Amino acid sequence: MSYQLSKKELVQEIIKSGKDPYYFINNYAKISHPIHGLIPFKTYDFQKDLLEDFSDYRFNICLKARQMGISTIIGAYISWMMMFHRDKNILVMATKFQTASNLVKKVKAIIKNLPEWIQIATISVDNRSSFELSNGSQIKATSTSGDAGRSEALSLLVIDEAAHVEGLDELWTGLYPTISTGGRCIVASTPNGVGNWFHQTYVEAESQANDFHSKRLMWDLHPDRDEEWFEKETRNLSRRQIAQEFECNFNMSGETVIHPDDMKKIQQMVCEPEYRTGFDRGLWIWKERDPTCSYLLSADVARGDGKDYSVFHVFNLNTMEIVAEYQGKPAPDIYAPFLVEIGKQYGDCMMVVENNNIGYTVIEKVKELGYSNVYHSVKSTHEFVEQYVADSRNDCVPGFTTSGKTRPMIIAKMEEFIRNGIIRMYSSRLHNELKTFVWNNNKPEAMRGYNDDLVMAFAIACWVRDTALTLNKRDIEYTKAFMNSIFKNGTIINTAIPGMNGYKSVNRTNEIKKAQEHAWLYKG
Repeated sequence: MSYQLSKKELVQEIIKSGKDPYYFINNYAKISHPIHGLIPFKTYDFQKDLLEDFSDYRFNICLKARQMGISTIIGAYISWMMMFHRDKNILVMATKFQTASNLVKKVKAIIKNLPEWIQIATISVDNRSSFELSNGSQIKATSTSGDAGRSEALSLLVIDEAAHVEGLDELWTGLYPTISTGGRCIVASTPNGVGNWFHQTYVEAESQANDFHSKRLMWDLHPDRDEEWFEKETRNLSRRQIAQEFECNFNMSGETVIHPDDMKKIQQMVCEPEYRTGFDRGLWIWKERDPTCSYLLSADVARGDGKDYSVFHVFNLNTMEIVAEYQGKPAPDIYAPFLVEIGKQYGDCMMVVENNNIGYTVIEKVKELGYSNVYHSVKSTHEFVEQYVADSRNDCVPGFTTSGKTRPMIIAKMEEFIRNGIIRMYSSRLHNELKTFVWNNNKPEAMRGYNDDLVMAFAIACWVRDTALTLNKRDIEYTKAFMNSIFKNGTIINTAIPGMNGYKSVNRTNEIKKAQEHAWLYKG
């Protein structure tokens, strides 16, 4: 183009390019195409919108489908910024150092392939993962280490695939001061579940609760893509992978313990409670006691460090639904009588309390208050024992012990109940905890900075319902059948008609006395 333009026209082109990144990129930037090699960069409409956002807003956050050319347009924008501005300091961060380095390479390639006459600054320092221009502008790729960028004063911070960067909430605490004096920030990522820094920041940006400008870039914004393309690309992907890579769906994308399809079903059940009550209004009640039904109360007691909650659920064992739930931070001496009050309100239902250190104190207080239907088990076996039996034995412990052995079992039981649609739940608080209850190195736990108190109390209730209570009911039925067979056989042997073969006079008073002594066998 330079041979067609006069010197004055070239200067005008440089000035025009310096004022408008869109003009510069579409007229002079070239990118590498995997099939066609080096080609002119012609932006799509959504890429043009992004360039405008980068200019208009200091902080931009993009929720994107994959293969949309977002890193390429970011690279082109950085090229423009470095070429036409002095002393710009740019830092690129990504999940992997190699990913960040690749973005730096894209910037370098665009600058090197510009027409010579428009290269008003040239590369003066050239390294593998960084380079500097003669006008003092520089760019560097970095890993996500704890001290990344802390000593920098940045003009632009780029975080690529932010949802996949572990501990970004802590990193952001150190990074924000580097751009607080006027620097800009571009964050882009496919989704990776809920609860992480990217998810929180994007959701807050959508509601204008922070300084970020949000942009959602779905797969079908690309003009070369249609339903046929989508079906072909997703044919061999799981539902979760499709949600993450193409649909910009936070809830369906994360490695949550509960399957995304089941999470959607739970969300459809969520509804407001009939009552918000209790001493701190933390008790939500959907349904009051039905005298024809049996109930179970499952509680978890806060450790006392202020980071978690004391919680409980009340289950209707006949309808298999959570009819009441509590979440709060009461002192143990307040929580114990509150548990007793709710337990009595639901028919002196069985109370299962997780017996951590403070939990054990609460259990003992509950028993001191005269509550006689507390869950007990045999030490080391977790075999359920009725309270009146446990009180006379030395090998029993009150409450439920969550350990490395029992934790996987109760969570598996909870997942089974949810997957099979056995139980109904209505709580938005429980639903939110389940959304951030994820697999972390093959261990199910809450995301960093989130709680799982309601989830664990729920899991314990599922386990007790399906093991202790079911087995206990079965044992009672066996005992009844056994005792009935004993008396039935006795009636056959000793006919009650005098003179008939087999008649024998017996002392009925002793039989009645024995039956009364063993009446406990019929309880249930």
